[in-house]
Amino acid sequence: MQSSELEPRLFLATDIDAALELNNANAPAVGEIDRSQLEFLIEHSLYSFAIGAETLHAFCITFAPGAPYTSVNYQWFSKKYSDFVYLDRIVVSKKMRNQTLGAKLYTAIEQRMLKDRCAPLLTCEVNLKPPNIGSIRFHDRIGFREVGQQDSKPGLTVSLLAKKIS
Repeated sequence: MQSSELEPRLFLATDIDAALELNNANAPAVGEIDRSQLEFLIEHSLYSFAIGAETLHAFCITFAPGAPYTSVNYQWFSKKYSDFVYLDRIVVSKKMRNQTLGAKLYTAIEQRMLKDRCAPLLTCEVNLKPPNIGSIRFHDRIGFREVGQQDSKPGLTVSLLAKKIS
C-alpha cells in the first residue's frame, strides 16, 4: 500500500457504496443510514474527505451553519453557535484503526478551515451512553472540550464537543 493511499483526499461520488458499507458496519458509534441519506449528507456537506484508493479505509462529513440537516446534535450546535463547522461523522474501518487515519482526517478538516477562514470552532459529539471510550480519549487528546450533553434518542446520550481552530 502506497503512503499516498493513506492520505486524505476529497470524497468522490464513486466512494458512496464503500462509504455506506463502512458507515453501517460501525453502528452504533455512528448512526446507520441508507444510500439516499448518505447522498444527501454528501450533497449538503461543507467538507467531505476520504482515505483510500482501491479500498476505502476512512471518511468524514462536515456541515456549516444553515445546512438543511435535521440531526438533533447539529441543531444543538446551530442554536448555541453562529459560526462553526460540525463534524457529523468520521468512520475508520476496523482493520485500519490506531493507524492515525482519524487524526489525519481531523487535520485535513482543520487545515481547510484555516485556509478558507470559514469558522473558529470545530464541533462534534461522542457517545457517552453507550460509551465510546476510545473516541472520548481521542477527542480529549486532540484538544476538544465538552460544551454540553444531551440525549439524542432513547438510550443514546452524547457529549457535545468543541475545539477552537486558530
